Amino acid sequence: MDPQNTDTNTEAKMLLNHAKTLRLHTGNLVNRSRLKKKCPGSPSEEVRQPKTDFPDTLDCSIPQETDAITPEEREEVKVSVKLFLCESVQSSIRDAVEMACQTLTVSQLDSVIIAPPGLLEGDSQTLAHLQPAWEELETLVRSQRIAAIGTSDLDKDLLEQLYNWAQVKPSSNQVNLASCCVMPPDLTAFAKEFDIQLLTHNDPKELMSAATFQEAMQEGTQDLKMADWRLEWVLRYSIIVKSRGIIKSKGYLVSARKATP
Repeated sequence: MDPQNTDTNTEAKMLLNHAKTLRLHTGNLVNRSRLKKKCPGSPSEEVRQPKTDFPDTLDCSIPQETDAITPEEREEVKVSVKLFLCESVQSSIRDAVEMACQTLTVSQLDSVIIAPPGLLEGDSQTLAHLQPAWEELETLVRSQRIAAIGTSDLDKDLLEQLYNWAQVKPSSNQVNLASCCVMPPDLTAFAKEFDIQLLTHNDPKELMSAATFQEAMQEGTQDLKMADWRLEWVLRYSIIVKSRGIIKSKGYLVSARKATP
């Protein structure tokens, strides 16, 4: 048995036994894919990192400054974020935005797209379902933590309802082309009239399930039991060079919380 691995696992046990919140950071996936000379995987594959990366991430809540943006380059890049909520807790949105700002050393995110928690089978998304999360995003816009906010997978009717109700209007709406190979004409017309940018994506409805999270954690911590940890949110950030339109850096932040007895 490798003494170093034993020490690492013992330290991991101590950290997890005493911690109430767990924050993980994948690091820059753009550099990693270049080093490995392979194309990036699907979003679900990207966020689930090899277990050899896990101990370093576990040892620190704020990761290495690999993706930190210097003041000199801030005006040259755009910081774009998509936040996948795993539970309907408004503080999760604020926590995720704050962690992203700290990780990237910026005072404001240029855009944040929200993906609310999944619904029960048979239920459909409604304005009432979106409102609590949107109100939290509006608060973060007013405090200048976010410049623009957007939505994901809203049809024309729901996007119109949100637009008419919201104080801070959605600047974008993502459409999954896996379920809609052509933009719906009514959605396109509405977005054009009210200057809402329509974007495409290929994210699954559930980026990472609770079971997948616990399985990935188990791989990285050997015999530790992770059943009492629940996934709160997954945030994907992209740092885009404005003048060239290329992604300089991309990574994920993940938050989990230990269930209270």
